[in-house]
Amino acid sequence: EVQLQAFGGGLVQTGGSLRLSCAASGFTFDEYAIGWFRQAPGKEREGVSCISTSDGEADYADFVKGRFVISSDNGKNTVYLQLNNLKFEDTAVYYCAAARGSGYGCFKGYYADWGQGTQVTVSS
Repeated sequence: EVQLQAFGGGLVQTGGSLRLSCAASGFTFDEYAIGWFRQAPGKEREGVSCISTSDGEADYADFVKGRFVISSDNGKNTVYLQLNNLKFEDTAVYYCAAARGSGYGCFKGYYADWGQGTQVTVSS
């Protein structure tokens, strides 16, 4: 059974940083892509950053390029998302999700397994 646990959210001021973690279990980690998605109140869930754990290839949404960094520690079955220079509009629930294979980018339709979210709140 695929299990994903996202944690590391919190309350931070504009310009601050957070590191989110997605701990995975129940599957062969390096055969999957792991993605971070977010959903703000009243908005659709959108892709933030995704990584193929087999080769480290990463994709970023334009609105986070240069600010967020995704990484994978295959030894710990964990994917991290470093959030830097946070803006008020980054406030959302952040989810991690898994898709078997690679090359999916951050198209959420490919991601079949989802963890619970972690709240990120950026105060202005």
